[in-house]
Amino acid sequence: MGVVFDIKRYAIHDGPGIRTTIFLKGCPLDCPWCHNPEGKRPQPELMWWSTRCLGCRSCVEACPREALTLEAALTVDQERCDLCGACAEACTTEALEIVGHEATVEEIMKEIRKDAVFYEESGGGVTFSGGEPTMQAGFLRELLRACKEEGFHTAVDTSGNVDPVALLMLSDDVDLFLYDIKTMDEETHRDHTGASNRLILENLRRLSDAGKTVIVRMPLIPGFNDDEENAQKTGEFVSSLATVKQICILPYHKGGTEKLGRLMETGPYYETEPPEDEKIGEIKGILEEYGLEVKIGG
Repeated sequence: MGVVFDIKRYAIHDGPGIRTTIFLKGCPLDCPWCHNPEGKRPQPELMWWSTRCLGCRSCVEACPREALTLEAALTVDQERCDLCGACAEACTTEALEIVGHEATVEEIMKEIRKDAVFYEESGGGVTFSGGEPTMQAGFLRELLRACKEEGFHTAVDTSGNVDPVALLMLSDDVDLFLYDIKTMDEETHRDHTGASNRLILENLRRLSDAGKTVIVRMPLIPGFNDDEENAQKTGEFVSSLATVKQICILPYHKGGTEKLGRLMETGPYYETEPPEDEKIGEIKGILEEYGLEVKIGG
């Protein structure tokens, strides 16, 4: 069993061709700009759309543990709430949803098989993302093996902050790693994500040394990693890896802010504007100087 919070069909930015992306819950990092904050916690959680809410209080009345309060906004007593789902069932406008559900390997494979024809025609396949999918290493391993048994191309989108033994074990059934590098500076990385980047960089080199195919993805966050020095250090490091030839720049956007509100959280969130086209072009140019193929977007 594993905990999945979304399945995205017809994905075209998560690896080659048309893909099905499976999002697994749980992440060891705490990036304040995360665009999938509902994937951070390993367990299911309640999400509320204020724009759909009629204020009818059906959810409050339906809760058997009296965990909900609705005044100007909905609040949830986390100590009382056991995620029974009674509130979501009572909501006629679907303003409440439990994000994340347990699933078996076979249940996920049934969903994946529905898209098999698209993989064949486009050279696509299945991508496992999150959160951080390697947080559920056992579940992910069985999913990867099941995909390979049916001939599906597999990709894993990872932060790299994972036990190296587990990562190399999983890599036997991974055709492509989509690997995040957020910054080359360890102190900056720790201050903003809660963890050192040392293991991340070491794991990336391990994958390259093992001959694994990797595309590096660099989220471009203004005021965090959009300086010339970091771009140069990133280009120098990535170009030294034998099996890494491509890096994708992922410009920051504010999509995570709205989701934090739905999770009834106020932050912390990284408050900045998306990078200007001129800045994106500047970083792209620096990385290209190191002989890398640079794309904008996934």
